[in-house]
Amino acid sequence: MFGQTQRYMMAVNGVSFDIYPGETLGLVGESGCGKTTLARTLLRLVKPMGGQVLFEGQDVLKLGAKQLRQIRRDMQIIFQDPFSSLDPRISIGEAVMEPLKIHSIGANRRHQRERVADLLARVGLDPHCIDRYPHEFSGGQRQRICIARALALNPKFIICDESVSALDVSVQAQVLNLLKDLQQEFGLTYIFISHDLAVVKFMSDRIMVMNGGKIEEIGTAEQIYRSPQQTYTRQLISAIPLGDLERIRDRQAKRGITVN
Repeated sequence: MFGQTQRYMMAVNGVSFDIYPGETLGLVGESGCGKTTLARTLLRLVKPMGGQVLFEGQDVLKLGAKQLRQIRRDMQIIFQDPFSSLDPRISIGEAVMEPLKIHSIGANRRHQRERVADLLARVGLDPHCIDRYPHEFSGGQRQRICIARALALNPKFIICDESVSALDVSVQAQVLNLLKDLQQEFGLTYIFISHDLAVVKFMSDRIMVMNGGKIEEIGTAEQIYRSPQQTYTRQLISAIPLGDLERIRDRQAKRGITVN
């Protein structure tokens, strides 16, 4: 008798962009601007009302279950909170091994454990810790475990959704450098999401600024940082604490990057 009108709020609307193999596209904006919604839509973790998500010529939004399962081997995500991202009831070895089991990769359990041990070593953890549980590790170590899990299927594309924001500043630098090293080693393509423009600049080849579910501007990291075209972008840059800028420059200097 009494009907209800269903209303929708557009979290992301009219967003169109490209990302190229081997690059890092930084996605920056204030909380609630649509960054995470966009990221989850790219992986079809959120169902959009319309549009296309093209990955290597295939529209991810139109794939059937079998095709989607296959393409998700190439598309992974690293979440913000390393504490809630890992099941406390299973060992870290089982957590990293889970994608291998789901996709039936590895001749047997021994081969899967060998793969997990190799992944742990690649992210800077002792492979002998394979049977330990998440509560035995620090926040930075847990995020390394999550990175190892994301690498398990040899993906081409990884979304880093605020992947260092929950970590201490000193640990952030270590994880950022690890992500860069892994990108060079495996030829990975990243979307790096953060509300911290200084961190995004350090990681990114290009930066896309979002506001209210729309793109404000997109350009190279240097262009966005030194010559922002939009008022909103200038406001973001002016809000960066000086200490954050100095921290990024210190990281760059340690990696042998010339800083002006």
